[in-house]
Amino acid sequence: MAEDRCREDFKDIEDLKACVALFGPCIVKNLKQGETKLWCTCGLSKSQPWCDNSHKETPFKPLVWRVTGTLKDGRAQTMYSLCGCKYSSSRPYCD
Repeated sequence: MAEDRCREDFKDIEDLKACVALFGPCIVKNLKQGETKLWCTCGLSKSQPWCDNSHKETPFKPLVWRVTGTLKDGRAQTMYSLCGCKYSSSRPYCD
């Protein structure tokens, strides 16, 4: 399993990198504007893109994300494209 390979000897690695959970975006629907979500940063969660505490014993911590409206006018959105690879420069959004 990919997560097992990512966990191997992580205690001995100073510059641990996130596992790629998905090569592409996670399309998420039905979120409530203003709701707080915990976005997985380690890539080990089995409930991607959300954190399920699989990062325990690693230096990773989830990203606390407050569901926002659109960038254009702040109105409610129906769909979000969230990063699945964990390497986005605009986390949690996919770029």
